Amino acid sequence: MHNRIKELRAGQDLSQLELAQKVGVRRETIVFLEKGKYNPSLRLAHDVAKFFGLPIEEVFLFDDEAGPSPGRETVGR
Repeated sequence: MHNRIKELRAGQDLSQLELAQKVGVRRETIVFLEKGKYNPSLRLAHDVAKFFGLPIEEVFLFDDEAGPSPGRETVGR
């Protein structure tokens, strides 16, 4: 799963700590989310998306489990 948290956070000029405080987690959680090393709970995904005023699917982008779409290449798979 990929996400747009870093992009959205930067767009609002927020630090990782500030976002963490807004959604009730530790700064390290935001660090791991942004790096794609942590899959959030549904509740945390909801809270982050709600904070940015976006639907979850516009913040968290799920990898296509069926494989690449026609005409789309993936590197390193």
